[in-house]
Amino acid sequence: MTELTLDGDSTQVEAPKSLVKVISALLMALGLLCAVYLLNWTVENKLAKYEQVESSQITAEVRERQLGCLAKNIYHEAGGEPFEGKVAVAQVTLNRANSSQFPGDICKVVYQKNVVYEKVICQFSWACDRDTVFKPKNPAAYRESMEVAKKVLLEEFRLPSLKEAMYFHGDYINPGWKRTKVAHIGRHIFYK
Repeated sequence: MTELTLDGDSTQVEAPKSLVKVISALLMALGLLCAVYLLNWTVENKLAKYEQVESSQITAEVRERQLGCLAKNIYHEAGGEPFEGKVAVAQVTLNRANSSQFPGDICKVVYQKNVVYEKVICQFSWACDRDTVFKPKNPAAYRESMEVAKKVLLEEFRLPSLKEAMYFHGDYINPGWKRTKVAHIGRHIFYK
């Protein structure tokens, strides 16, 4: 109750019950929004990600393996693309490795397989191609892919527009994704 004074008279006024309910609902909604924000922040900051290799544990051998996996992915997914297109594919691969939604290792991201209705589906289609015995048919494109892998992985070169990009597909197909488009680079469309 609130006390109201008019010309020396003192009167008590009750807040309407509907106003109390509205304020309670708003406070609950605000609390829920805060909880969702904190959960999202936690996931984004990888507290939920326990597989990630600590940078202090990365040896020269592990780094070479990561570079090889990244270069192969760039070569197969964007071997014929210009420099920016190769960087874009590399960046999506690293974005996935740094996300709690995917494995925390570059090679595990590249070779990740899912089973959908008893069918094995690879995240990157070339990784499921049994005929892909890795000997590059275009050594120059592979060398360029390796250079891009080094620039992205070791020198942390990034395209700002792809900071949140996690997916891509060729611009000649339409998978009907309901994702947010962030860029169209070369023959690929990128999404977050």
